[in-house]
Amino acid sequence: MSKTQNWSQFALDLSNVLALEAPPIAITFSEAPPAGVEAFDAPFPEPSPDGRTGRVPAGCAFWIESADKTFSTIAEDHGNCSVGSVVIGFKNFDEVVGNSDVAAMLETGWVTADVVPQIPVITEKPGAVTYGPLTETPFDPDVVLIRVNGEQLMLLNDALPDMRLAGKPQCHIVALAKEQGVIAASLGCALSRVRSGMSAEEMTCAIPAARLGEVLAALITTAGADGQVASYAGEDALRFS
Repeated sequence: MSKTQNWSQFALDLSNVLALEAPPIAITFSEAPPAGVEAFDAPFPEPSPDGRTGRVPAGCAFWIESADKTFSTIAEDHGNCSVGSVVIGFKNFDEVVGNSDVAAMLETGWVTADVVPQIPVITEKPGAVTYGPLTETPFDPDVVLIRVNGEQLMLLNDALPDMRLAGKPQCHIVALAKEQGVIAASLGCALSRVRSGMSAEEMTCAIPAARLGEVLAALITTAGADGQVASYAGEDALRFS
């Protein structure tokens, strides 16, 4: 694993053009925990009756935890969220179908059995997934994840006509970005909002790291046009004061 780009500058530019409140996060998949990167070491809680536990309630919680530090994770760390474990590539659906969180989703109709096979997932089981601020990534990431509000999502949508707007489960945008090279935004999902602690105003967008330069160029152009239109609208609105 190596670093070929100035990801710190990319992170600064992305934060500036979107006026991000939370830093861009680098997500990197590898065959084993990378040397020199500390493992996430929060304690495991008592297992649920069906045996589930993990170091956080769900893998999407690592998006929040990694805002100010870089760490690696393994399958066991993600184990509390069955859907997330499948999406991130650590398990397949047959391994989790009997778990109580999956049963709750199916029984309530939150997701149906026929939809489950259509959910994008990481196809090659990773040995580790590393999370951390893009500013300090020690190697080229696979995916850059940002947390955005409605205005920032508007700018992304205007700048990136091929961006896909997705719903539940929120974590599958990471699989879309890594596996299909798709820029994918999510409105979030009820499961993720509770388990990650994301605010009601926040949404997410996953960007294939290899496309970040292209994304930034489009955002800068669109933000310039938006600024000019907003300036005109502000002046025009003075007539109504």
